[in-house]
Amino acid sequence: MRRRSRTIALTILGASAFALAGCKEDQIDAQAYPDLETCQQQANSGGLLAPGQCEDAFAEAQQLHVEAAPRYDSLAVCEEQHGQGACGSEAEQVAGGGSGGIFMPLLAGYLIGNMLGGRSGLAGAQPMYRTPDGRFATPSGASTFSSNQGKASLSQNQFARPAATAGKAPMTRASAASRGGFGSTGARSFGG
Repeated sequence: MRRRSRTIALTILGASAFALAGCKEDQIDAQAYPDLETCQQQANSGGLLAPGQCEDAFAEAQQLHVEAAPRYDSLAVCEEQHGQGACGSEAEQVAGGGSGGIFMPLLAGYLIGNMLGGRSGLAGAQPMYRTPDGRFATPSGASTFSSNQGKASLSQNQFARPAATAGKAPMTRASAASRGGFGSTGARSFGG
C-alpha cells in the first residue's frame, strides 16, 4: 500500500508541475525599432533578426497600422491622445486613400517578436505609436513602453492581432476619454 501511495503522490506532483508551467505565459525575445533602417543596421551587425526579416516585419507592422491604428474624428482629439504633431489624416497614411476627416497616429516605430530566440522565426510585429506622455504603445494601447528602441523578453500575447478599426466609426473626445485615453496602462522598459 505504501508503494502505491508514493506513486500517486509523484503523479500528482508531476501533474501540478505541468499545470503550473502551462499557466506561465510563453516569453519570446522582442526588439523595438524606430524605423526599418535601424533594424537593418542592427541585423547586419548580428542583431535579433536577419536582414530579410526586417523587411517582412516592417511590412507586417505597416499592414496592421492600416487595419488597426486608432482612428479619431478630428486632428485635435488624435493629438490629445498621441501628442502634438504625431497624427495625420487617414487619406495621407492609407495607400489607395481613406477619409480626410478621419485621423490616425503616425507610425513611431515597430515591435518585433522572434520565436525561440536567434534567427529562427518571427512571432509577429506590431506598429508603435506615441502616447501623450512621450511613451510608446501598440495599437490596442494596452501595452506601453518607455522607448521605441531596445530589447526585452515579452509575452507572446503582445503580438496578438489587434482589433480592426478600418471602416468603423472613429473615436470622439468622449469615447476616447471613456476608455481612459490611449496608452494609459503601466509602462514597460526595454533593456539595451
